[in-house]
Amino acid sequence: MSLTRFLLPLLTLPILAACGPDETISGFLDPSETWQLAELDGAPWAAEATLSFPEAGRVTGRGPCNAFNATQSAPYPWIEIGPLAATRRACPELAAETRFFEALSAMAIAEVSGDVLLLSGEDGREMVFRAAGRAAGGSAS
Repeated sequence: MSLTRFLLPLLTLPILAACGPDETISGFLDPSETWQLAELDGAPWAAEATLSFPEAGRVTGRGPCNAFNATQSAPYPWIEIGPLAATRRACPELAAETRFFEALSAMAIAEVSGDVLLLSGEDGREMVFRAAGRAAGGSAS
């Protein structure tokens, strides 16, 4: 078998994968939904922190001080968010934002159940998000 006949199928796999359905978490969630952080590592989270998956491979959101965006290409249920690119506005909750961004970057598994999105890391860390449209007991319409 010639080297070309061996390599050609391998070189076409990325092209074919790009034509297929979105297998990341974005393909399993409403792209217009915003997820509000409710708990970080078992403790209630009071500061502003959101997450959205508007399209395949893209993550956006807001920390207590800054907006951010990142990439995510791992197939669901895995998740790998990063690198994070954020605005650089200072505010009194900058320490909380640092904790949020560090935790988000450490997440490896995603689970979605109704209006709850659970992200967990290999080190035992967890982030619990609720659909913002339903976070305060309201309904998303």
